[in-house]
Amino acid sequence: MPTVATPIKLLSHPLSIFIRGRITFICCASMMLACNGNSQPKQSSIPPHPTTSSPQKIFTNKYKVIHVLVALCDNLHQGIEPVPKGIGNGQDPASNLYWGCDYGVKAFFKNLTAWKLAATIKNPAPHILERCIFTQPAFKTYMVADAYDGAYIKNTMTDFCNASAGAANATVVFNGDTLGILGNANMIAYIGHEGLMDVSLDSVPPKRDARKRDAIILACESKQYWARILHNTGAKPLLWTTELMCPEAYTLDAAITGWLNKETDEQIHQRASAAYSKYQKCSLNAAAVLLATGY
Repeated sequence: MPTVATPIKLLSHPLSIFIRGRITFICCASMMLACNGNSQPKQSSIPPHPTTSSPQKIFTNKYKVIHVLVALCDNLHQGIEPVPKGIGNGQDPASNLYWGCDYGVKAFFKNLTAWKLAATIKNPAPHILERCIFTQPAFKTYMVADAYDGAYIKNTMTDFCNASAGAANATVVFNGDTLGILGNANMIAYIGHEGLMDVSLDSVPPKRDARKRDAIILACESKQYWARILHNTGAKPLLWTTELMCPEAYTLDAAITGWLNKETDEQIHQRASAAYSKYQKCSLNAAAVLLATGY
């Protein structure tokens, strides 16, 4: 059962959760006030012009594949104001705010009629505590969602960064189908705390191949922290953020739905903004400013 939480607020993920049968969050303006804290954002120390390198062999998917990397909310290991223990344990996916709670990736997509949870795999790779494979029959699409141990948020961001350049490619086999993940995926997404506020990536690879990759980054002020990185890796920022926000699955679902329907980037932005406005009970204009597409 998805976890229902008592009222909380996060330093860099402004949330106020109330028990009303399911989790509901207050409007954006109030949440911004809840974000004031002591952490000071750090700019990444990535070289602005990395050297080029030879392409790495990639795998071409038979079906569309979306790979979602989730850094589990972690009171002990991330620069956030602590949330209730049950949802802020970065080593327990089942009750985690960004995974097992109502609006966490696993719980939210599991409850959508358009998606089917086809498999759950424990500890599929180092630092990944759980992997869920979802199918979307109408669009012949797979979504592989990985719950990373919250103590290894830097590893999560590094994997996402490398995947966005095609520098980290992998495959998984499910039900007879080989699915390309990381840099082999058609879309990659990062969900969680904006870890670049606290640490810098050691390096960033240049774009390794000619493949076009769409990227979603649902974390606070992700455009500010990731713009130069994605410029270097060559991934297209389909959706990211300009302000403090709640990185929850309804926004991801809206963006993916628009992407699957081959909507324009701006239509996807508007669809995602509408979802954020609905669940956060803030104005559509506020949500449209908070979320952004492209540079």
